[in-house]
Amino acid sequence: RMSKEKYGKECKICARPFTVFRWCPGTRMRFKKTEVCQTCSKMKNVCQTCLLDLEYGLPIQVRDTGLDIKDDVPKSDVNKEYYTQNAEREIGNSDGTRPVGLLGKAPSSSEMLLKLARTTPYYKRNRPHICSFWVKGECKRGEECPYRHEKPTDPDDPLADQNIKDRYYGINDPVADKLLKRASTMPRLDTPEDKTITTLYVGGMGDTISDAELRNHFYQFGEIRTTTIVQRQQCAFIQFATRQAAELAAEKSFNKLIINGRRLTVKWGRSQAARGKEAYQDGVSEMGTRLDPVPGLPGALPPPPALEEDAPTNYFNLDPGTSPNVMNISLPPPPGINPPPPGFGAPMFHMGSMGPPPPMGMRPPGHIHYPSQDPQRMGAHAARHGD
Repeated sequence: RMSKEKYGKECKICARPFTVFRWCPGTRMRFKKTEVCQTCSKMKNVCQTCLLDLEYGLPIQVRDTGLDIKDDVPKSDVNKEYYTQNAEREIGNSDGTRPVGLLGKAPSSSEMLLKLARTTPYYKRNRPHICSFWVKGECKRGEECPYRHEKPTDPDDPLADQNIKDRYYGINDPVADKLLKRASTMPRLDTPEDKTITTLYVGGMGDTISDAELRNHFYQFGEIRTTTIVQRQQCAFIQFATRQAAELAAEKSFNKLIINGRRLTVKWGRSQAARGKEAYQDGVSEMGTRLDPVPGLPGALPPPPALEEDAPTNYFNLDPGTSPNVMNISLPPPPGINPPPPGFGAPMFHMGSMGPPPPMGMRPPGHIHYPSQDPQRMGAHAARHGD
């Protein structure tokens, strides 16, 4: 719901009374209201509440710097009144779709403004103010308090000192200074040395951008040979017929391409030769992103021995330092066979003092090795302790 109060406040720029609108933008948000009159907002093409440019969502100082205009609005009362009357006459004679004054005569767009333009809503602007009683430790309303219970920002932070008139006139705006510094340090798209590359990578497409919409934007730079959309990875590859068209498209679209309200990422593609020479790295996908390891997978198995003769034969974990001549081993009968009566047990034999093994038919039964009797098998230690 929105409340309307005719001539409820005076404009904070021209000091004339105007109709005030007040509303709550959402749950747990503070009430917002219009701060300047319609005439002042139309003169600068800004919002009546936040005083940001209606086309780019940027402060006036950033907008004027990008369009290279200098609109000197008078600040004295008499000159301000005269200037406002002329602006109202000009607004009344226009159709209302284009800005008036120097802004209406400025170029339509700027590369810097397209890079800095905000395409998504900034809901933090609607949060409640910080509770001053909570900061002093005296707030007793708890969760019912309509203000934020958070620590305030550093008072030395330039963003903590903002003035609505400085924002409107485009002077000494700390938010604008921060954005202009960001624009000066934004990354650049380097042209690859391989002249055979004529493909551009477009990322962050989502599910709403179609092939026709991509072609409608990129066909202005030159002939398009193929357009490939990879829906699973939400990206596309635009291949141009000439290298000159690809370079022009990369220059005009890098950090400036917005389709259906989505800012898309534009990069150069890679040549087939370069992709063939690159070896796949462990934990790196084809797109170059680092993949997290999957928990619970077994580790790598040890390599098998080269020959069976090289495999260890110490199945009983015997001490290697013990002499084999003094170790007598008597294996129990296989499971399922009754043990022999007393006095007819399996013969004892010495491991190291024997000659060549007897033939298979003449070997005593106790000499046969059964895998189920291996002490290293799973559960062997528990069974042995139970016995």
